[in-house]
Amino acid sequence: MDATLQATLAQMGTELTALAVKGTATAVSTKVKTIKAERDAEKIKNYYNEIISELIEEREEILRIAQAYRHELEKIEISDEDIEHLHNTIELVIDILSQFIEADGIESLKALKDIVNVDTLKTMQLLGFNYKEAIGIPLTKLCAQAIENLSNKKNITKKNKNR
Repeated sequence: MDATLQATLAQMGTELTALAVKGTATAVSTKVKTIKAERDAEKIKNYYNEIISELIEEREEILRIAQAYRHELEKIEISDEDIEHLHNTIELVIDILSQFIEADGIESLKALKDIVNVDTLKTMQLLGFNYKEAIGIPLTKLCAQAIENLSNKKNITKKNKNR
């Protein structure tokens, strides 16, 4: 886990803890007891409005924190549909790259395709595996190398024709 993610999660945890420690239920209960003793309707209305406003603010803060946690989780979690789409895409990429990559490289890509299935990736995620780094970065490098090799072959061919 990188430092930025750790800092973000720590900050959200601190904010959530502060909300929990705030003791909203106790504070609301105390205010309601105070309201019961009050006889002025306008003051009672103001007290209730204050309670409602505080509860709404806390709810919004809790929702914001929950959404931030969800966002961080979505960065590392993948759905079954995404895995199937990824599997199909890798299959297409292998077909395309097979024209440009040596047999060893294609066999490596085929092995990668076998790894990309729902059961394997879900199990690996549960164990803390970051599939985006482990698969995405090497695949990006492999594609870049294939493109560079293709470009180099074309340049060599052009040079040979010009001689």
